[in-house]
Amino acid sequence: MSFFSSMWELVVKYYPFFVDGIRSTLIIALFSVFFGFILGTFLTLMRMSNWKILRWPAAAFVEFFRGTPLLVQLSFIFYGLPLLGINFPEISFIPDFDRFAAGIVAMSLNSAAYVSEIVRAGIQAVDSGQLEAARSLGLTHPKAMRIVILPQAMRNILPALGNEFVTVIKESSIVSVIGIGDIMFRTNDVVAATYQTLPALGIALIIYFILTFSFSRLINHTEKRLKYGSRNRSR
Repeated sequence: MSFFSSMWELVVKYYPFFVDGIRSTLIIALFSVFFGFILGTFLTLMRMSNWKILRWPAAAFVEFFRGTPLLVQLSFIFYGLPLLGINFPEISFIPDFDRFAAGIVAMSLNSAAYVSEIVRAGIQAVDSGQLEAARSLGLTHPKAMRIVILPQAMRNILPALGNEFVTVIKESSIVSVIGIGDIMFRTNDVVAATYQTLPALGIALIIYFILTFSFSRLINHTEKRLKYGSRNRSR
C-alpha cells in the first residue's frame, strides 16, 4: 500500500479524531489570541505610561514570557500551580475543562507578550502630533490614547495580529503534552491504534497547512480591503 493510500485510508476511518482535534485547536487558538490581545494592549499602555510603577512590571512581564519556552510555561501552569494551591476548576458538562483552561491561560500569557510589542509598534507608527493635538483640545492622556491613537493603531496592526493568530495555531500543538485533544493529540491516538506513524503525521501536516494557509489568505484579503478603503477616504 502506498504512502498516500495509507493516508487516505486513515482519513476515511479516523476522520472523527481529526475533526475533534481541529475543533480543539481552533478553540485554543481563538481564545488565546482574544485574551492575549486584551492583556497585550493593557501591557502596552502600561509600558507607555509616564509612571515607572506601571512601566517596569509590564516590561518585566513581556521580557519574561518572550524569553522562556512556551513548553516550560505550560508545564509550570498546569503541573506547578496546583502544587502551590492554585487549581483550575473542573466542570462536569465540559470535558477536560481544567486542561483547556490551563492551555488557554499559558498560551494567552505567552501571546500577550508578543501582542504587546505589536500594539506598541502600531501606536508608535501613529504621528505623535495627533496625540499633542488631542491633548491641546483638553483630552487627558488616557482618553486621547483611547479615542484618537488606538483606533488608528488597530488598523495598522491588524495584519500583524492575524499573523499572530496563525502562529498560535501552529504553537498550539504543544498543548497535547497536557492531554488536550488537539490535532497532535488525536494524531497520536491514530498512531497508537494503527502503528502507521508517517501517514498519520502526514495528515497532521496537511491539516495544519490548510488551516494556516486559509487564515493567511483571509488576513491578506482583509489587509488589501483596509488599504483600499483607506485610499478611498483620503481622496
